[in-house]
Amino acid sequence: MKRGKRYLEAAKAIDRAALYDPAEAISLAKKAAVAKFDETIEVHIRTGCDGRHADQQIRGAVVLPHGTGKTVKVLVFAKGTKLDEAEAAGADFVGGEELIPKIQNDGWFDFDVVVATPDMMGVVGRLGRVLGPKGLMPNPKAGTVTMDVTKAVNDIKAGKIEYRLDKANIIHVPIGKASFTEEQLADNFQTLIDAVNKAKPSAVKGQFLRSVSVAPTMGPGAKVNPVKLV
Repeated sequence: MKRGKRYLEAAKAIDRAALYDPAEAISLAKKAAVAKFDETIEVHIRTGCDGRHADQQIRGAVVLPHGTGKTVKVLVFAKGTKLDEAEAAGADFVGGEELIPKIQNDGWFDFDVVVATPDMMGVVGRLGRVLGPKGLMPNPKAGTVTMDVTKAVNDIKAGKIEYRLDKANIIHVPIGKASFTEEQLADNFQTLIDAVNKAKPSAVKGQFLRSVSVAPTMGPGAKVNPVKLV
């Protein structure tokens, strides 16, 4: 893969073979964010899980103390008084069955997170084929299938992120923007690591966090010493 001049320049400051303390890795990732926009700082965690086994799956959500720096649009599927609750909590879109054709046929995806009350999952289930591949399907483990729509919307707007294993057993999540202070990023990073450590499946033997790196969207990553994160 051909890298641009800026990437190569930023990469010079990072020793690819070194394992850094979290604070140092965050500082390097911030300095490596040299794009012309406010890059997202991401964390990539390679775990010792084997996601092919149901008892080694990881999926959950955590509210980052300083948010993600991104404005998140929330769609809530509900009915009755729950529609008013969702609106009052600040949901961007609320509705029920009438939204199905808009998403299914018109390809409307002007939202980042979908929340649904349990009694609407029969309706939302019909969108599984389109929401599933985009990672938008509501899930009780992520707190997006709930009767407490107020809390769900408030948490998401405050900076709640979802974490889960991809096919390579790696978790990829944002912890803020390059414009955040190092302290804010460090707080968010530690909150995420604590949540992932707590979510460790009991079936996983040996080292759980195999490798952890912090990187800006367009720049090189700095590896964190995983031994320091247990």
